[in-house]
Amino acid sequence: MRTRYGVSPWLDTFPSKRRPDYPRLRGEHTADVVIVGGGLTGCATAYACAAAGMRPFVVEADRVGWGSAGRSAGMLLADPGVAFKDIVKAHGLRAARRVFEGYRKASLDAAATLRRLNIRCDLTPVDDVLVAVREGEKDLRRERDARDDAGLDAKWMTGESARKSMGLAAVGAFKTGPGFTLDPYRACLGLASAAKSRGATFFDRSAVKKVRVGRKQVDIVLDGGVVHADTVIVTTGVATAEFKPLRRHFTTRETYLVLTEPLPAAMRKGLGADGLTIRDTASPRHRLRKTKDGRLLIAGGDRDEAPLRQREAIRIQRTGQLMYELLMMYPAISGLQPEYGWEMAYGETADGLMYIGPHRNYPRHLFALGSSGDTLAGAFLAARVLARAAADDVDKADEVFGWTR
Repeated sequence: MRTRYGVSPWLDTFPSKRRPDYPRLRGEHTADVVIVGGGLTGCATAYACAAAGMRPFVVEADRVGWGSAGRSAGMLLADPGVAFKDIVKAHGLRAARRVFEGYRKASLDAAATLRRLNIRCDLTPVDDVLVAVREGEKDLRRERDARDDAGLDAKWMTGESARKSMGLAAVGAFKTGPGFTLDPYRACLGLASAAKSRGATFFDRSAVKKVRVGRKQVDIVLDGGVVHADTVIVTTGVATAEFKPLRRHFTTRETYLVLTEPLPAAMRKGLGADGLTIRDTASPRHRLRKTKDGRLLIAGGDRDEAPLRQREAIRIQRTGQLMYELLMMYPAISGLQPEYGWEMAYGETADGLMYIGPHRNYPRHLFALGSSGDTLAGAFLAARVLARAAADDVDKADEVFGWTR
């Protein structure tokens, strides 16, 4: 089997005839809100704004869903992907609880929304498990105890129980709560379609060149036109060139992903139970899931963004490395081949949390930037916060995700 490098399976397997072909933006337009970035956060925000009665425009420099959303591992988890005790240390217990409770609510609300809208994206309920493999039980237990003391989901699993359910050489684990797996590209397109049916307008291949702020409006200048709006919402993952002063808050990172060929039935028996997403405590960490058609997906090997000239070689090296590490976890998969190997870029913040909301230096702007790279729940959390802010219905509890935290 020949491995397809640099290609996301979510994009590759979606029928080309069914991909939406949104127009380029041309001429002068007026909207209530302009959303810059047509990924999952942008599409979820467009739907939330349209459902609240606003007229959003979404402008995407490439194609809707082709960015990090369509290249992710497709995990919609209640856990933000950072240690609870680290957030307590950085921001205090009350703020940490709000963060984790916010992600949990966002995960459940997102699944409910996808189901209500009948978006077919292989949404599957799972238990999310954080596991220590071979070592690290004491640190993991301290993390679990901190969450349990705060009243968060954190059901401890003994090493024996973890080994039986996951097929790993685990010394301890705990369940972080309910989660979901899905096809992120189909979810993104489904939300875009739902937003469009409620009055949102989408434009592909329409790069923003400049944003001009006036007393009564903001003008978004693009390659082929301009949009006048009350508010601009930036959902590009990391700060783009127009917002250079904000770049110091982010480190552009890449995580690498591998999707194997389908597992033979005999091989699957030694890989533990289905219905789990697994994240370990290694550095860099691994994220594991099974797909609906019986494959293994592993993400890991995170590193700072590679120079363009080195990207292909590093992609091939990381694919081989992840397959070796997967074999060390599951010796029964000997001989299994990778069918896809690709990478996803994300903006890492100092505390691992997104920045969501207004910034004092950018009037009439709202932002949703940064990610831990682990869960898509942040997209739906951001959509809720941003739609409220755009409607001038700010919840003080949202400040925990703001720029002044």
